[in-house]
This record gives sequence, structure tokens and C-alpha cells, in this order.
Amino acid sequence: MSDVTLGLLALLPIGLSALLLLGLQWPARKAMPAVLAATALLALWVWDMSGQRVAASIIQGLIVTVSVLWIVFGAIFLLNTLKHTGAIQTIRQGFAQVSPDRRVQAIIIAWCFGTFLEGASGFGTPAAIAAPLMVALGFPALAAVMIGMMVQSTPVSFGAVGTPIIIGVNNGLDAATISQQLAQEGWSWEQFIQLITTQVAIIHGIVGTLMPLLMVIFLTRFFGSNRSWKEGFAILPFALFAGLMFTLPYALTGIFLGAEFPSLIGGLFSLFVVVNAAKRGFLMPRTSWDFAPKSEWPKAWLGMLEIHANDYVGKQPMSQFKAWTPYVLVALLLVISRVSGEVKALLSGLSIGMTDILGEAGVSAAFSPLYLPGGLLLIAALVAIVFQSHGQSRQHTFTTALKDSGKTIVGAGFVLMFTIPMVRLFINSGVNLAELPSMPMSSALLFANLFGEAFPLISPTIGALGAFIAGSNTVSNMMFSQFQFEAAMSLNLSPALIIAGQAVGAAAGNMIAIHNVVAASATVGLLGQEGTTLRKTLLPTFYYVALSGAILMLALYGLNINGPLG
Repeated sequence: MSDVTLGLLALLPIGLSALLLLGLQWPARKAMPAVLAATALLALWVWDMSGQRVAASIIQGLIVTVSVLWIVFGAIFLLNTLKHTGAIQTIRQGFAQVSPDRRVQAIIIAWCFGTFLEGASGFGTPAAIAAPLMVALGFPALAAVMIGMMVQSTPVSFGAVGTPIIIGVNNGLDAATISQQLAQEGWSWEQFIQLITTQVAIIHGIVGTLMPLLMVIFLTRFFGSNRSWKEGFAILPFALFAGLMFTLPYALTGIFLGAEFPSLIGGLFSLFVVVNAAKRGFLMPRTSWDFAPKSEWPKAWLGMLEIHANDYVGKQPMSQFKAWTPYVLVALLLVISRVSGEVKALLSGLSIGMTDILGEAGVSAAFSPLYLPGGLLLIAALVAIVFQSHGQSRQHTFTTALKDSGKTIVGAGFVLMFTIPMVRLFINSGVNLAELPSMPMSSALLFANLFGEAFPLISPTIGALGAFIAGSNTVSNMMFSQFQFEAAMSLNLSPALIIAGQAVGAAAGNMIAIHNVVAASATVGLLGQEGTTLRKTLLPTFYYVALSGAILMLALYGLNINGPLG
């Protein structure tokens, strides 16, 4: 079988997902079972995987599904808790005091707060927290999910305290062999990884600065009463300011401090500076922008998460500090649990999972309920019940929030139990009786053969493809970093810069990762509109990988930037 044929077959699950979700506009609950079945048939008949490995991969996917649902449940439960304590009403009033302009609110919540959350946690947490918060403030559910997905781009490469680089790239490369090659040129492995980190930070710094602007022009174009791009561009100065207030400290941190803290520091800095600038009217547009009355919204925009004025009847007024305390607590717990080795070990101590499932080496999965963001969100919700409620209302808040959250999670669980096993099956296909490269590697080889010396242009797209499949920058880097290294060496190009393109593209691919879209949609009770969300987030993803690829081409062939081994 030729490499082209094999590559096209490997792309079949991705093509089928696109056809069903984007072309035929099937809801994910119908599309993903079909895609899982097609992937299993490919695995058995073309890749000649054993039935036991296929079954083990599906079980592994189901365990991972529990982890994702735990995060989603924690985010929904916290939001529903704050809804019943009255904190959401206070937070809504606070944002109205900063600015009634929905464009400004989207930038502050999704971009500033969301990038900080990504830096602390990863795991799709920004969308899981920001989307329901925006709905609670009066955004359409579909708009909130779109904006929540778009923030999962620039900060993702350094999300979860640098996991995609520290774990993904480090474990995705043949460190022993490459270290020997580097030593011959007077470089160490640590210097090589820092060079990749620096180049990732610089590329993201250039491309990511425009992301707040793209968020607001998509918001006004797709969800404004006038369907206007112009209304989004009207906030251009403030959006660029917000972009720079994240990307400048972000890039400098990546260059000088390494992979752990760029998104954390950039997000925290932008949150402080941008909120204060908005309060003072700095670079604000002349007119405020809002959605049309809710009665005019199409039904497709609405989710099951509803916030009504009568939800707050009888609730005691509270301060902004008291209302925000649960979210501040989540942020603190995320940072402490990721930075402190002792706390991380304590929370990770409780782990439920399986190793070498059904005897298949390397097919393992574990669920750590206290360490995952879902557990920390649940802790914050319980603190909110004690801190923001009184007497018998505490039990009512707990039981009502639990009931509402349980209803929302059921639909997401059905979709994800097909989506994530498909991902694991796709990734695990490298161990097979046909001695073929894995499905992801086969598809990557197809792109490499088609583009030749123009490979740097497509390098970020391969990273995005991996994230689209796996829903993870880290996993994409683990799958494709060595491939990107080999491609760079064969073309006599800087492998560090090509791997940086992989990491940047993998971050951008999170905007279209199917199970991330499903998870974010679940937090606002919006299932069945996954294709609609993907059609919108495809545009910023294309922008990200195209501009990143162009930067690589310019750096390598125009500026002749090179490095060790290149």
C-alpha cells in the first residue's frame, strides 16, 4: 500500500467527522458513534490491530471520558451554586460597572481571565469556566462557547504550568539520541528545549496579539443584531491593547524564565491592567455594544443554562469580594496544586484507573478526582455554599445545584463516550500486525511528502491536526515532535524552529478539538450545535496556522534563522 493511500485512509475518521458535523450538520451525539465505528473498522482491517488492543483502547477512552466529565461537572456545579447563592447577580453587576459593552466583557472574561486559567490548569478549564460565566452575564450560549473555544489558542502551549512543552515535547523526542547529536555542537538538551520554548513564545506573541480582536469581530458578526464586522473593528484599539498586555509579558517570560509561567504571568498581568484601563475608559469605543433582546435570539443560540431575575428574589446583597471568592479560590488552588510538589503529590494520591488494560502494554489511564480541576471546582463550590448561604438555604442550594448539574452532564457523557475512545484508538494504532505507522503518523507523512521544501508552511497544521484528533496540545506534541524533528533534519532546517511550529499549531488546534467543543457546550447545556461552533472556530484556527507557517517560512528561508543541528 502506498504512503499516499495509507495517509488518505488515516485521514478518513477526520474527514468523516468534518462531513457529518460540518457538512451534514449532524449533532455530535449521532456523528461520533459513526466515526468511532469507522475508526474501529480501519484499525481492524487496514492497520490489523488486534481485537484486544482495540477493546483496550476503547476502555482507556472511557476512563479518560470520566476525567473530562468530572471537570465539566465541577464547572457547572460551581456556576449553579453561585446562581442560587446570588453571587452571579453581584458579578454581573460588577462587570456592568466596569463596562456595559459586551465586547469589553468578552475580552476581560475570556481573554484575560481565561488565559490565566489556562496557564494554571489546562484541561479545557478556560472554556469550562468562562462559557457558563458569560451565559450568566447575558451572553447567548452559542456565543459563549465560541469565545471560550477561541481563548484555547495562544496560552495553551504553556498551559497547565508548561505541560505541553515540559511533558509533550520532552517525551515526544528521542532525548538520548538527540542529546548526543547536540553535544557534538556544544549544546545541551536543556538549552535545546529552552530554544524551542523561546521560539514558541515569540511566534505566539506575534500571532496571538490579534486574538482578542478576532473574538469581538466574530461576536458582532455572528451574534449582533446588525451582523456587522465593523462593530467589532470599532473596538480595535482596546482589543490590540488587551492582546499586547498578555503577549508581551507572556513572550518575555517564555524567553527568560522558561515554559512554566508565560500564560500564568501574562494572564494575571493582563487581567489587572485591562480591567483598570476599562474602568477608566481608556481606548473605549464611543458607543457601547450589546446583543439584541433575548426574545429575538434564534433558538439555536440558547442552552439549558438559564439565569432569570427571579432567581435572586429574597437573596441578600453581597460584596464583589464575597461573590468572586470561589473563583479566586479556584485560581489559587490550581496554581498551588501545579507548582507545589507536595500538594500535587497529596492531591494525586487518590487515583482510580487501570495499567496495561487487557494486557496491552502502554494502554493505561487514571482518574485523579482531587487533582483534576473538577475536584478543585467542587471544593470552591462547597466553600461558596458555606460562605455565601445561611441556615436551611445551604442544603437547598446544594441539592438544587446538584440536580441541575446532573441533568446537564448526561448529554455530554453520551457524546464523549464515543468521541474520546475514537481518539485513543486513533493514537494507539501504531502497535499493529501490519507493521504500519500509526494513523496520526501516516497522515503527517502524507503532508510531508506533498509539501517537500515548503514543509515549514504546513508544520503548524500538522500540530493542529494532532490536537483536533486528541483534544490536547500535549498529546499532539508527543505524537508528532519526533516526526517534525526528522522532517527538519532531512531538509537541513532548524529542528528547534520546526518543533516550535508544531507546538504553536497544536495550541491552535484546541479551538477545533471535537471533545473540547462538546465539553464546553455541556457547561452551558448546549448540545447538538457542535458543527455550528466548529464552523466558526475553523476560521481563527486557519488564521493561526497559516500565519504561523508563514512566519516559519520567513524565518527559515528569508531571514536564514538556524540553530543546532540545522
